[in-house]
Amino acid sequence: MKSGILTVSALSLLLMATLSNAKEIEEHNNLMDHGGGHLMDMGGGMVMGQNTETLPGGCDKIAATKEITVHAGHKYAEKFPGRMFAFDTQEYQFEPCTKLTVHFINEDSIRHQWMMHGLPKYLYPKGMFHLEVTGPGKISGTLILPPGDKTYLVHCDIAQHMEKGMKGQLKVGKGSGDLPSIPGVTAYVIPDDYGMAKVDIPVSQQPAINPNAAIESKPVTAPSVQDQNDSLISGVLVIGLAAGLLIAPFMARKFKGMSVSEVVSYLFELIGQGIGFITKLIVKLFNAISSNKSKSLPEK
Repeated sequence: MKSGILTVSALSLLLMATLSNAKEIEEHNNLMDHGGGHLMDMGGGMVMGQNTETLPGGCDKIAATKEITVHAGHKYAEKFPGRMFAFDTQEYQFEPCTKLTVHFINEDSIRHQWMMHGLPKYLYPKGMFHLEVTGPGKISGTLILPPGDKTYLVHCDIAQHMEKGMKGQLKVGKGSGDLPSIPGVTAYVIPDDYGMAKVDIPVSQQPAINPNAAIESKPVTAPSVQDQNDSLISGVLVIGLAAGLLIAPFMARKFKGMSVSEVVSYLFELIGQGIGFITKLIVKLFNAISSNKSKSLPEK
């Protein structure tokens, strides 16, 4: 009798533990409209860039109405060695002008996103469609795909989540090729490589150093006008390279999600500003050279 009671008690405890460890998916259906297709609630759910009615330019009608369910979580990265997070599906394909509803289910207890970049900004102000939910949770949103054959990036934009595997591609029509580093679809652009070992040069092959060698001394002379000009130009080049390295990350973020025409327009604007800056720099350099030449002329 006692053994039967103990068995029932053990089964009850096991059932309670199982239920407590089970992840209950919270559905985010009560979102507040912030305008412009931006929906949000206090529970960590967000939809941005939703478009359920307006046709993109070039679409005469809705070509098809589709729904997909995307699962996101740590367990979906187990089949991709070296990755931490992933979607359950890495590639999608639909015909142009499709009305697509995405049901996004985050199975982890952290934030995940399903973002689609490169959409036309006249219709999607941020150039993207964005689903986000703090899991375990589910959220849904709808967009109308543009016309034409193009491959769009979909990924999680939380820091390091895309780099750790949460990335995919969505092809409209025939697509415009494959994107790099899509897990299970395309090769990783920068694969981990631990084979590059430091090569030590044997002592016998190292050049001999004579400690008694005489050190030649050269007379110290004042720098010439040409040396000063060369130094000025070298300094300008160093400053330009340093500025380029500092600006590179900003430019990468600036161009993210922009169309080709917007990038070209922005580059022309930067080139115009750069020409103005170089013109001012040349004037200053010419004035400096003229000043140095006038100082070097002998007095009469």
